[in-house]
Amino acid sequence: MSLPEDDLTCPICCDIFTDPVLLPCSHSFCRSCVKRCWERGVRDCPVCRKRASKASPHTNLALRNVCEALLQARKNSMLVEETLNCILHGEKLKLFCLVDKQPICVVCQSSKLHKGHDCSPIEEAVLDCKDELALSLKNLQDKMDGLQRIQTTSADMFKFIKNQAQETKTLIESQFKQLHQILYEEESARIAAVKKEEEEKIAGLKDKIKELSAEVLSLAETISIIQEQLEEEDMILLKNFKATQDRERSIPLGSDNLLGLLIDVTKHLCNLKYKVWEKMLDRIDYTPVILDPNTAHPCLILSDDLTSLHYSKQHTGCPDNPERFHMSAEVVGMDALGSGSHHWIVETGSNQDWLLGVASLSVPRNSEVCARPENGFWTLCLRDGEFRAMTSPPTPLTLTRVPKQVKMQLDYNKGTMSFFDPADDTLIYAFTHTFTETLLPYFYTQNSHPLTIMPEKVLITMLRQ
Repeated sequence: MSLPEDDLTCPICCDIFTDPVLLPCSHSFCRSCVKRCWERGVRDCPVCRKRASKASPHTNLALRNVCEALLQARKNSMLVEETLNCILHGEKLKLFCLVDKQPICVVCQSSKLHKGHDCSPIEEAVLDCKDELALSLKNLQDKMDGLQRIQTTSADMFKFIKNQAQETKTLIESQFKQLHQILYEEESARIAAVKKEEEEKIAGLKDKIKELSAEVLSLAETISIIQEQLEEEDMILLKNFKATQDRERSIPLGSDNLLGLLIDVTKHLCNLKYKVWEKMLDRIDYTPVILDPNTAHPCLILSDDLTSLHYSKQHTGCPDNPERFHMSAEVVGMDALGSGSHHWIVETGSNQDWLLGVASLSVPRNSEVCARPENGFWTLCLRDGEFRAMTSPPTPLTLTRVPKQVKMQLDYNKGTMSFFDPADDTLIYAFTHTFTETLLPYFYTQNSHPLTIMPEKVLITMLRQ
């Protein structure tokens, strides 16, 4: 039970005790008050006049604690009173300004500062503000939970990045080894062709040398005979003239023609790099759409070259990053589709559960939404043996045959997303929409059979000026 305030008042200064001391007679005074009294020369109790010892009086700890608590309570009461009253007008704060978000008094309401502002009673404002703060608290707690989850999985994310980088390096090395092998084989074949032509040219030159040697020998003999005839008597020369002339004319001519004996360097080096690159195109695939593994649901398995996907009940252990689809087995392509025309073909094969098409870049990744145009999806669906265009509501489609491949063609500027059977280029369905957002190739499946993006033939066009 608290003491009456009179029991906490100093008999000398008539105010609450400050640093109270206790005299031997059991009376208490402020230390400064009793000190001033004793400075007059008489060292006795100001109340009962009993003599006090010369020693310094002891502090009354219990009384001091009670007095300090009382003074603190008074201070708090004054602060509360100040918070309940307007600092400008001294009136009680009974209203809450909804514009300036602060409590005001009735005088403030009619002042220029708050005139015309919507206000509500303090009691209602407290409830509304508590509700708003509770919502803010929930949002902050949700954000804190999310940050704590990220913090908890950061070690796994670090390990995954390391593994991801190593696997990517390994795949790069593997593909470059294939390229190196192609170049090595082409280099070997071209060097072998040069070697073969070298052997052929040398063999031809040797044959030519043999012919020249035989011709030189025949010419030497003929020259010798003519020289001898020139030294004979006139009649003998005339008798042998026809035979000598026939011998000279019978010597074959043309052995001195060395045309075409050199290696055809131009044939081997003309546009060599271009021809090798052109030949490599026949052995290297180009795929117009590549899957983005960072968006793939944990139950989707992607091929090493990121052109094929299938469903597996076994999670891949990928991290819970924001780009990833978390609710259903979806993945998008990594190339954004904007202005212009785009097409790609997907081999569905034996897969009987899929959605194919395009999706807006902003579609939610952590919540499940229907694949409808109003949600940013333009897709074709096969499920339970039925084809449907995923309109709102879905449009059933009757096809004469089940296509093994589906060709998707987006004309962004014209606002069409079309699906074809590439076997005979038959139109399956076409969406019409005014696209305003970046689109991405979209894939969904819960089937273990793969969906494969088909490679395309690269055509080379030469520009001549």
